[in-house]
Amino acid sequence: MFLGRIRRTPSAPVELVALRDGGLVSLADLGTDDPVALLDSHGLSRLSEEVASRRPVLDEAAVVFEPPVATCTKICCLALNYVAHAEESGMEVPPEPVLFFKPPSALTGHNRPVVAPARTSHLEHEVELAVVIGKVTRDLPAERWREAVAGYTVVNDMTARDLQLVNIGRNVPWDQSKGFDTFAPAGPYLATVDEVPDPQALELTLEVDGEVRQRANTKQMVFGIPRLIADLSDGMTLMPGDLIATGTIAGIAPLKDGDTMRATVEGVGTLVNTVKFRSA
Repeated sequence: MFLGRIRRTPSAPVELVALRDGGLVSLADLGTDDPVALLDSHGLSRLSEEVASRRPVLDEAAVVFEPPVATCTKICCLALNYVAHAEESGMEVPPEPVLFFKPPSALTGHNRPVVAPARTSHLEHEVELAVVIGKVTRDLPAERWREAVAGYTVVNDMTARDLQLVNIGRNVPWDQSKGFDTFAPAGPYLATVDEVPDPQALELTLEVDGEVRQRANTKQMVFGIPRLIADLSDGMTLMPGDLIATGTIAGIAPLKDGDTMRATVEGVGTLVNTVKFRSA
């Protein structure tokens, strides 16, 4: 099941939908626009039956997409979690997971523009599989990792590379280079766990105006999802709707104004966003 959050018009309220037979089934009457909360209250089987009993009433191309999570307290991002990406960055593969955060205010939806602020002239794409946390999670052993997961989505970890490299050179935090508004496009949907039986065997690709720039497989992660959930929840509470962006693959490259990015995770979805550079 693929659950999304949309508006029928830019000023309309957000409503929950499910993708079915090429169209969107409205779930607005179920009382929430939060797919994670609805999965928790209804359960996957009951909600799947509810979706199957309804007819699609909306066209994907005619709606405005919001991020697929209604409540997100933090976006946990993993750096250098693919060997080839570490090598292209001139960095060593870390012995432990390397975490940084994006603020929830960086989230934006499918088909929304990514707007680079005037202070940067070098923007880069980073396609990633994101885990959507489904329950309050703390100190969860790696072997029980699935208990924490509501589903998966696609994230494009946008980075103002010029600003990041300056701060790396100064040996100061570089979170701001990744935390601007619209720098965490996500979606289009939350793919529930039944749609992704093995998240460690998914092809990732990113295209810019039809040119493939990134391609690899999640099986190439240095630290897999069980380890990441165990590590992140060790002393830190993961909340429903939080995202874990599991790291990008090799092929990062600069973008220019007007470029259209297509970030795809096999079995999860294709996230499309166009780049806009803001003038000073």
